[in-house]
Amino acid sequence: MMVIEGNATIGGQFRLPTKPILDAVFDAAHLSASRVPPTVTRNEEILMPPTLSNGKICYLEIPTNDIARSVAFYQGVFGWKTRTRGDGQIAFDDGAGEVSGTWVKGRGPFSGDPGVLIYIMVDSAAATIDAVRAHGGEVVQEIGADAPEITARFRDPAGNVFGLYQQPA
Repeated sequence: MMVIEGNATIGGQFRLPTKPILDAVFDAAHLSASRVPPTVTRNEEILMPPTLSNGKICYLEIPTNDIARSVAFYQGVFGWKTRTRGDGQIAFDDGAGEVSGTWVKGRGPFSGDPGVLIYIMVDSAAATIDAVRAHGGEVVQEIGADAPEITARFRDPAGNVFGLYQQPA
């Protein structure tokens, strides 16, 4: 087995690159540094770079009139990481480091029934509903409406509606 300095071994079988190696790979591929997750480790687990694949949903623009309030909501409820882009705009990376985006002013939330509804995967739909309420959001569909699936829907403080999805145990 070839060993590259800076790699980590998981279970003695796989060697995954650590952050310095990943940074070099991203730089060599001329990929934007903003697409690299802010950290490569989470809970003692080594994360791989985001999946780059044709057809993958990769970026969201979430309407808001108050960016700071939206940042506080999504950080508080989902633990999303935020950063300041080169153009000065606040951007986010989801909890898995797979989807990024930004909050945009001057575009209101969709006011009718949602056509496209984006679901956010959570460990516990019930705990997330509590966090949504605690951070100023509103639950618009309680758990159980889509049984046997474990889902709920909420409206963020800016009025955007998203779904929650909990993987069955």
